[in-house]
Amino acid sequence: MTVRSAPAAPVLAATRGRPFGLYIHVPFCATRCGYCDFNTYTPGELAGADPGGWLAALRTELRLAASTLTCGDSADPPQVATIFVGGGTPSLLGGAGLTAVLQAVRDNFPVAPDAEITTEANPESTSPQFFADLRAAGYTRISLGMQSVAPHVLAVLDRVHSPGRAPAAAAEARAAGFDHVNIDLIYGTPGESDDDLRRSVDTAVAAGVDHISAYALIVEDGTALARRIRRGEIPAPDDDVLAERYELLDARLRSAGFDWYEVSNWSRPGGECRHNLGYWNGGEWWAAGPGAHGHLGATRWWNVKHPGRYAATLGEGRLPVADFEELDDHDRHTEDVMLRLRLRSGLPLSALTADESARVEPLLADGLLHRRDDRLLLTDRGRLLADGIVTTLLA
Repeated sequence: MTVRSAPAAPVLAATRGRPFGLYIHVPFCATRCGYCDFNTYTPGELAGADPGGWLAALRTELRLAASTLTCGDSADPPQVATIFVGGGTPSLLGGAGLTAVLQAVRDNFPVAPDAEITTEANPESTSPQFFADLRAAGYTRISLGMQSVAPHVLAVLDRVHSPGRAPAAAAEARAAGFDHVNIDLIYGTPGESDDDLRRSVDTAVAAGVDHISAYALIVEDGTALARRIRRGEIPAPDDDVLAERYELLDARLRSAGFDWYEVSNWSRPGGECRHNLGYWNGGEWWAAGPGAHGHLGATRWWNVKHPGRYAATLGEGRLPVADFEELDDHDRHTEDVMLRLRLRSGLPLSALTADESARVEPLLADGLLHRRDDRLLLTDRGRLLADGIVTTLLA
């Protein structure tokens, strides 16, 4: 892997035939959740930056991206198959703001007629009119952060929404015409019980969504949660409990008609997130917004983090690239194995080297993998140990 620093600039070109997506990062949050280490800013941390200035800078980045980006032997930018607006809290922009974001994309890139267009949303900053506006603008998918319905769990996570607001927002999105609605859950929070998780899963299912993402609580350095654990105010998540909770929610979701298609993601048939599948299956994407990470060909890059510096750099007519790296064949192979093995569709045996193939049999014998035709798939037990299995294969 070769890492280079700005002011040198990466040469960015999409690979013909690969799925191409856009990720747009909205860095604004009303408050900071105690477990979050994303590149987000509350009003008191913005130092003069604001959503209006961010949107103007985003328009400039997309224009520069379209003029910079080529696709194979064509001078035109590639057609966009998926768009994902994440954060932060994109719903703080309101229906009009998110409509303007999508229009900025269409002003600069060709968008496929059947494109999947997603935005994340905090339930507290949504309404029936908000969802109606997004549906009219062309958004096709909503992702709602619920995390839990247990008030004491939400309190530990510093989530400010009420337990009942997320399922109500999901119902409003469905009523507005969204066929694809996702709810995010977090499991393993200190103080959470099995019953808390059961009620959260059941509430999400009853909301009529077709996709549920569930993530084990990870304690990130530098967060308020990490400081509370270090001071002994609350215990750290327990790995054995996390495994038990994963099995609990998996069983509950399967009984409700959901099935896993990636280790942390379940859907009803046809509800899979195409944008995220692009990440896991070796697709390419342009990432716009402060701190966003993109990937094209063998190049990965990331933008400057602070919204003020982001806007200032674009105001000078330059892409806001902070740094980039060129992935070698070994790096790309490692990522391919790591990501594709997490999918229900599994990893082709042909993707492994001879040495890696020799390490497969013990994993099959231990019941961590099984073979279907020419592919390796995680077993139910293997999903709990997916990272270790990847490490073993790549050793």
